[in-house]
Amino acid sequence: MINKSYADFAWEQTAALLAIDSPSGFTANAAQWVQNAFQELGFSTEITNKGGVLVDLGGENPEDGLLLEAHSDTLGAMVAQIKGNGRLRLTALGGMEPNNAEAENVRVYTRSGKIYEGTCQLCNASVHVNGDYGTAKRSYDTIEVVLDEDVTSADDTRKLGIEVGDFVCFDPRTRRTESGYLKSRFLDDKLSVGILLGFAKYLADNRITLSRRTWVHVTVYEEVGHGGSASLPVGVTEAISVDMGCVGEGLCCTERQVSICAKDSGGPYSYEVVGKLIDAAKETGADYAVDVYPHYGSDVEATLRGGADIRHGLIGAGVYASHGYERSHIDGIYNTLKVLCGYVHG
Repeated sequence: MINKSYADFAWEQTAALLAIDSPSGFTANAAQWVQNAFQELGFSTEITNKGGVLVDLGGENPEDGLLLEAHSDTLGAMVAQIKGNGRLRLTALGGMEPNNAEAENVRVYTRSGKIYEGTCQLCNASVHVNGDYGTAKRSYDTIEVVLDEDVTSADDTRKLGIEVGDFVCFDPRTRRTESGYLKSRFLDDKLSVGILLGFAKYLADNRITLSRRTWVHVTVYEEVGHGGSASLPVGVTEAISVDMGCVGEGLCCTERQVSICAKDSGGPYSYEVVGKLIDAAKETGADYAVDVYPHYGSDVEATLRGGADIRHGLIGAGVYASHGYERSHIDGIYNTLKVLCGYVHG
């Protein structure tokens, strides 16, 4: 049985990856980090043409292969306009809500390699000046990036090298509490990348040869819908997306559990795979919940839409406040690792 030290390792890897800005479309640094992390554990890897990382975990029976999918791309924004006052109008990358973007520190990456800091604010953001502050609708037309530079015009901002199309990355504010809670933006889905690294370390440390050929695909376009649509290894018959488990009203899962998804907005997951995941949870003593996610899509559904003839499933550590300032728990990591181990050994 996998021990809890691998959950701590998974969180350490997660925290390191969270420190690398990687909104969809700007993921090369994160992908390189992920590739290096798996190679350091002794596994062969490659960068796909789309920029994802494909990892071979080895195993027997290549004609009945298993693919584990997670993604390293996150929500973010892009410069849509340099305004006359030198501030930046944004367009969202993925489901970055303007209500959640407001008052967050950001980094603007220019194509020349320079990085500038700023803050995403409501236009006319001082309560003592703006009498409509509390009722103003937050949208990407009413919020803006205020650069921490001496700029008062569009020309001033352009002289810094900032242009339309530059990426805007939000501070993750990562921390672990004494009680084991894990808080950060972008736990979706860097937490799952950390979990798969913990799983890979468990295999490497114990020199385990899996009964079926197993790969990991860390994708880089999940938040915009097509991350897992390509690069399916030959022989894969089953794919499991390791992604965020939903926590919220009407659902059973908590941050300390592993969530097994039976259905999301893309429809039901494979009845056979969901059943095997539940059996793995029971056999390993994992604390789990089965839930239906009302507003959710995953990499493995993109794999199916890409034409793959596979069975599919979805699990993940419970995460509260998804697509905002998210929270999970070290126990959620551990329970997810238990299910993974039980599934591949089952």
